[in-house]
Amino acid sequence: MNERNKRLWKQAIKWPLYSVAILPVFISGAYTLNSFKNIKIYNLIAFTIAAILILIWENLTNDLFDAETGIDEFKFHSIVNLVRSKKIVSITAYTSLLIGLLIITIIALSTSINVMLLVALCCFLGYLYQGPPFRLGYQGLGEPLCWIAFGPLTYSAALIALNPSDIYLFSIPWKESLLLGSGSSLATTLVLFCSHFHQIKEDKEHGKNSPLVRLGAKKGSKLVPWIVFVIYVFQLFLIISSFIPILCILYLISFPQSLKLINLLKNSYNRPEVIRNCKFIAIKFQTLNGIGLITGFIMDYLIYK
Repeated sequence: MNERNKRLWKQAIKWPLYSVAILPVFISGAYTLNSFKNIKIYNLIAFTIAAILILIWENLTNDLFDAETGIDEFKFHSIVNLVRSKKIVSITAYTSLLIGLLIITIIALSTSINVMLLVALCCFLGYLYQGPPFRLGYQGLGEPLCWIAFGPLTYSAALIALNPSDIYLFSIPWKESLLLGSGSSLATTLVLFCSHFHQIKEDKEHGKNSPLVRLGAKKGSKLVPWIVFVIYVFQLFLIISSFIPILCILYLISFPQSLKLINLLKNSYNRPEVIRNCKFIAIKFQTLNGIGLITGFIMDYLIYK
């Protein structure tokens, strides 16, 4: 494999992106450990594997659906363009989904059927995003769908699966999942939002009316600081209200990346070649924000256990 193909495959795999699947499980796990002084560790491992497999399905099918609309015609790092076989990509995607859902089913049988229902709903929203005939991402609804799926739905399922006391056997922890996951899932949504800055022209030409197509790059770049501000203020509120321990203020280790993202978009919003990788800065922000929360929970647990 030559250097160009290696680079394209690295871009196609987008391994840093999988933090968006892993972090909700680990944040839920750290919260559960801190609150209940115990956790179902095997479910933590299994849920993480399932989340990665389901995200593989989501990413592969998104490439398949984009190939159908022609929007990825010149996206050389598209998996479909690299493999050159929609059948292979499709088989891989749906095999990954089935294995992921099988793992979730096993977890649900040992905890609550609600785990399966919540994850299935996440998958349904994932299909609505790009799948025909819905393609809601083309109507500018990708970001809200992302927030719901990676926020209250995923966090509720994880909190049920990981709880050592089985207190959620017949209920769904909506309050806890909304408080715990809203800020982090907004950081995940920011990743999706930033992924379109460099392709506004292409999206518009293919009828993909993403929020950035509607807003334009300049207005979109001005919105990013406010999204970061809301994330930080909401998480600070959780500390002040004692829902999460004060050590979770470590989420601020993400601040340099948020500043880097804001300045890049402020100065280069109209230069697609410069901001092409701004989504990866957003991923670093999202990842460090989550790691800070997790570290805060675990440190508080170790101090006060």
